[in-house]
This record gives sequence, structure tokens and C-alpha cells, in this order.
Amino acid sequence: MFEKSMLGGTCINWGCIPSKTLIHAALFKHEAHMGNRIGLNSDEDGQAIDAEQLFRHREAVVSTLRQERYLDVLSSMKGLELIKGTARFIDSRTVECDDRRYRSERFLIATGGDPRIPKLPGLEKCAYYTSRSALLLKQLPTSLVIIGGGVVAVELGQMYHRLGCRVTILEHSSRLLPAVEVELSAELEKNLTKEGITVVTHVNFCSLDKLGALNVVYADVGERRHKFTCEKLLLAVGTVPATSGIGLNAAGVALDDKGFIATDSHMRSSVPGIWAAGDVVGRMMIATVGAREAVVAVDDMFNQGCACAMDYLAAPMAIFTDPEVAMVGHTEESARRAGFNCVVNCMQASSIPKAHVVGMTDGVIKMIADRESGRLLGVHLICHRGADMINEAALALHMKATITDLATTMHVYPSIGEGLRLCAQGFSRDISLLSCCAE
Repeated sequence: MFEKSMLGGTCINWGCIPSKTLIHAALFKHEAHMGNRIGLNSDEDGQAIDAEQLFRHREAVVSTLRQERYLDVLSSMKGLELIKGTARFIDSRTVECDDRRYRSERFLIATGGDPRIPKLPGLEKCAYYTSRSALLLKQLPTSLVIIGGGVVAVELGQMYHRLGCRVTILEHSSRLLPAVEVELSAELEKNLTKEGITVVTHVNFCSLDKLGALNVVYADVGERRHKFTCEKLLLAVGTVPATSGIGLNAAGVALDDKGFIATDSHMRSSVPGIWAAGDVVGRMMIATVGAREAVVAVDDMFNQGCACAMDYLAAPMAIFTDPEVAMVGHTEESARRAGFNCVVNCMQASSIPKAHVVGMTDGVIKMIADRESGRLLGVHLICHRGADMINEAALALHMKATITDLATTMHVYPSIGEGLRLCAQGFSRDISLLSCCAE
């Protein structure tokens, strides 16, 4: 195993773990304010955040998990040689690292990705963060402009807003999260705006500048030129593959039109004996999918013909905003493109009794099913505990369940997860006429 940086890669060091640690911390602060609205007045309301202590907590969580889940595991693994450095292909059967060459019949490329830096005039003058450096801060900025409206933008934007930073999100397309169902992105934008985050869409970026201590973004919105100022700038415009300097040309590995390694469903590259997995292949760039891709690749390496293959439709994903966005399976559009005669039901999260108990009534649950068989094709939702709920939906899709199966499965009452049963019932019944725990 060759590694030039920190073991564990993006997720443990600069992605999932530090971001969700801070997001959850920001949620504590937000929920304290919610408690004030129902009489649970916080003695600490209005006090300044101890950023130093908060970021020490972030580092402690990362350090503990890195040690226990990576360093300790690898150190006790017999037969594994860890080499610190960058390996480069010399040919399709040889890599070189620090002037030493290694030959093998099998290689797995799992070099991940890096934050994309857009080519914007004047960017070199500005103090900016990427999705990686934004999670390594030692101090909280007073104001932040985010270029981009995808997953990183909405997660970190809401987090920094809740920690006391003035946040503006600038998105080129017509809406936030353009890759998710429109009902979900509209609901999220409504919630972010209600919290006080400024969201601007249809933005055409012109140039950037530095005026004194402030960064400035000049952009056209509609027919007007606008100037957005901030202490810090966050670039959240996607990921590029981390393939520079590893010798893919020498190995003959084919890339797609965005520079990611092209793979088949068994994670084989264009060159026999070379597999790839994770962000470097550019599919669903989330930790669980990268891990599954690697398992599929290794199974295929040593047991070809095992029929191990990636099923991206069965992979759930979540966006850790509040409320959480989560999805699995077909979108309405992709289901129709695949030839299904679809039926769709959208239900407001306010139909879930537990949502009123916890005061989290914002959100939408959308289900897509095959009209003839009733088979569940996709679930897309934004609601409280959505990241937990989507796992049940993923299991239902994996088991080829129908909406009747979901509608007739008893759920704990009251629970947010009951929303899946209610939405499934809504295909054939008016759920507003049901009593709270009716089946």
C-alpha cells in the first residue's frame, strides 16, 4: 500500500468526520434557540462561541477515529507493507516509488479526488478556502461567500451560519443542489433562507478582487451586476480526480471526458490487471460507495467470474443539512428514461405525527414506483432524521419491495421513520383521514 499523506484519506481527515462533527456541534446551538421558543430558556443564550475549544473537539474526534479505525488496524494486519510516498506507473505492471520499483499482476488505484479550483479572474488575489481547508480552521470568519450550491456549499454554509457567520451562497444554475429532485432542493432553499442565509441563483461569475481586508465577487444576476463582499471565500464547485503524476499514460489507463478513470461495473479499468475505486472514478463520491467499489474490485481481482458488480441505484446517500436530505434509487426522470411507467407520491413531512412532537415539520418525502407491479423504484426525502430513514428505503429497494409492502409494515409510533409507511399508503389512500397510528 502506497500513501503519500494521511492514512484514511478524505473521509476521516478532511471530509465526513470533521464536517459532521462541526455540523452536529452547530445543531446543538440551533436547538438551544428552538428550546427558547417553548420556554426552555438557555442560560448561555447569546454567549460567544469558544472556537478554540470547538476546534480542539473536532481534532480529538478525527484523531481518535484515525488511530482506532486505520492506524491500529493496519499495524496489526499481517502481510501488509505500508510505503510512505507517491507511486507512479512505469508500465502496466510496474510502479516506482522513491527510486524503487515494484512489479505486480494486480493494481488497485484509490487515489481519491481534490477540490476543484475554478478559473476565475482575480482569484489569485483572494483569501479562499476549499472544502478541505474550510474544515481545518482555527477561527470562525465573520462573513463567508460560497461559490457553488452543491453538497459542500449547503452543508458548510448552514454550519457556519449557525456558528455565527454571515453566509451567502452563489449558485450558477437555477437552484441549489441541481442534481437532486426539485421538490427537495426547493424545500432546502426555503429552510436555509428562513434561517437567514442569503441564497442567490442564476449567477454568472465575472471576476474577483481584494479590497482591503475584504474579498469581493463581481457577478451578473439577471441583467444587473452585483458585488458580494466577505471576509473569507469558500470554493465549492466539485471534485477533480487525484491522478496527476501517477503515470496513467504510461500504464495506458483510459480516462473519461472529465479526467476520471473509466471503469466497468466490476471496477476494471481499460487495462487488464488494473482496477480503480473511490472518488478517482467519479461516480457517487461518498465514503460508503468508495468502500463498496473497493470490495467489488478486490473480489473481482481474486475471484473473476464471481458476478460481483456495483449497483449504484441501491446505494443510499445523504446530505447533512437540517433537515437532512437523503435519496436512493431512481429519480422520477431516470425511472422514465429506463422505461418504467411511473407513479409518484409526494407527502409533506408535517403529515408525520412525530414531526410535530419534535417541532420539525418542514420537509417532503417523494416515492417513485412502477405503476403495474407497485415495485418501489426510488425514495427521495428531506426531513428530520432523513439520513437514518433512507437506510430502510435502501433495504426495501434491495429486496425489490413494493409500496404495498411498505404501507403494510408496522412502524414504531410515534417515529419519524413512520413517514415512509405513510407516504407508501398515500399512493392509494387519503392519509389525512387516518387516525394517528392507523395501519
